[in-house]
Amino acid sequence: MAKGLGDIFKQAQKLTAEMARVQQELANKTVEASAGGGMVTVVANGQQEIVSIKIDPEVVSKDDVEMLQDLVLAATNEALRKVRDMIAEEMAKVAGGLPIAGLKIPGLM
Repeated sequence: MAKGLGDIFKQAQKLTAEMARVQQELANKTVEASAGGGMVTVVANGQQEIVSIKIDPEVVSKDDVEMLQDLVLAATNEALRKVRDMIAEEMAKVAGGLPIAGLKIPGLM
């Protein structure tokens, strides 16, 4: 039984190392989301950080600040949703079918 436990620990270490590698790769990947027909575009990276926001000058109006705020919020939330989907997809590949969906990995999920 000790050998079985040792094998489990080795597999866990291998999985941890592979997840760290994937996390590093994800840091270099980005997703893009837009709102208002492309009037506001948000880019986020695999570390769930917003790296850029582009706003079409035509949507900037001091008379309709609320609309601009709504567009920025919508594009940002969509970009973050896409990042979470990208992370889940990459982690599922690493896990090879293991049920990791419920796991909370610090710094990742």
